[in-house]
Amino acid sequence: MGRVTLVRFFKSSGDLDREIEAVPGTNLLDLAQASGQALEGSCEGSMACSTCHVIVAAEDFGRLPPASEEEEDLLDLAAHANRRSRLACQLAVPDGAPFSVTIPPSAYNLDR
Repeated sequence: MGRVTLVRFFKSSGDLDREIEAVPGTNLLDLAQASGQALEGSCEGSMACSTCHVIVAAEDFGRLPPASEEEEDLLDLAAHANRRSRLACQLAVPDGAPFSVTIPPSAYNLDR
């Protein structure tokens, strides 16, 4: 399979929900939805909403490129946002050590 990164999805309670192996560069929203996470992504990754908001683990936040101004503006509208909030549609799974995100308590998926 080649190189993979272990991606950990945590519930808002802090409990581990799922661990998924992903090829670095995989879009985080696509991975989350394929693994049954409750992220709606209603704009289908066009960065027109904040329904794919996740909170990146403190130890992993610095591994990501900075958010664009447009992403920052959308995160201002997201419930339960904090300084480690990002939009999953704008994140590629990084290479290397395990990568962890928490699904905020306000996340939901209309298809679930």
